Amino acid sequence: MIWVLFDTKAILDSIIYIFPAYVANAAPVIFGGGAPLDLGKRFIDGKRIFGDHKTIRGLVSGIICGILAGILLSPFTSLSLMEDVRRAILLSIGAHLGDLLGSFIKRRISIPPGGSLPVMDQIGFLIFSLAITLPFYPLPLPCILFLVLVTLILHPLTNILAYLLKLKEKPY
Repeated sequence: MIWVLFDTKAILDSIIYIFPAYVANAAPVIFGGGAPLDLGKRFIDGKRIFGDHKTIRGLVSGIICGILAGILLSPFTSLSLMEDVRRAILLSIGAHLGDLLGSFIKRRISIPPGGSLPVMDQIGFLIFSLAITLPFYPLPLPCILFLVLVTLILHPLTNILAYLLKLKEKPY
């Protein structure tokens, strides 16, 4: 793991690799809102499936923005444009699956929408993005560990920034 901290190419490649997932995860904060993804429906336990903060527009905008990020970064990868788009699609969908699972779990354990579930909130999107993308686009384990570490640091900082910019109601 430590070698990746001193390998500029590995750092840049790792960040370029995961950037579409970061963008997909962040875009709903800017472009979200509107009808909730679960359409107000309740799960068998009587609680909302995801809650009002997970919206159709947030999901769609997140995936589109993640794909656009993959396209914009394509000149900096060793993949073809089509492969970059495929990877960005997987990363973007994975980011939202992880985020939705976190919301689903939070509703089951009565954490209100916008409430915090430590670790899941910070890296759930990353874990799912990598889980569905790595079988097709491998990344060395030290790079994965580097991304986990960076995400654990960046995610809270970006949430605080979004809160200060009045894009989020809470700084977590």
